Amino acid sequence: MPETTIIDYGIGNLRSIEKALEHVGAGPVRTDNPARIAEAERLVLPGVGAFGACIGEIRERGLEKPIREAAGAGTPLLGVCVGMQLLFETGEEHGSHDGLGLLDGRVAHFHAPAAPSENGTASDASALTVPHMGWNTAEATRPSPLLRELGGPVEEEKASAPYFYFVHSYCARPSHTGDVLATTTYGPRAFPAVVQRNNVFGVQFHPEKSQTAGLRLLENFAAL
Repeated sequence: MPETTIIDYGIGNLRSIEKALEHVGAGPVRTDNPARIAEAERLVLPGVGAFGACIGEIRERGLEKPIREAAGAGTPLLGVCVGMQLLFETGEEHGSHDGLGLLDGRVAHFHAPAAPSENGTASDASALTVPHMGWNTAEATRPSPLLRELGGPVEEEKASAPYFYFVHSYCARPSHTGDVLATTTYGPRAFPAVVQRNNVFGVQFHPEKSQTAGLRLLENFAAL
């Protein structure tokens, strides 16, 4: 059985993601031990709450270095919800906070105007209700093993886009459109729902709450 290490930095209820990984045979193990994180076969970085509080706990527990070293060594890493946001350089929730910097870009509020370089994003989303909450499709933009059997360009026969469950007020604004695997449209704004650079992956939605599609995605991650 594969083993998947869930990074436990003391924020959020991890039981849901643990149960979902158990269901797909991913062998979940929760830990806040830096050595175990550095040596993991694959890592899941969950997240609930505010960007600054989450990255603060990661640093307080000495987990930033092993996460970055594991990612640099090629260990598959999946960030979930705020865990995905932490992969970026900067988060703008309640001030500016440095993230893990594994992906280039920032995390901004839905109401924040888009920079000219942020392709595919509407310039004015001030009328959007936040948080963005509920079921939305994720439209794949390029193939990836993470999205196997979930429709889009990764499939020989294009299927309908899968639905996932979202709860968030902030969204990623990647510097490189090539890091985006799938997008979701909320009102006038298209935002990254799934990102990837090499072995580093992130999903803005909650796969553990997304029924069949979410379990398929976690099973794909466990097979990496």
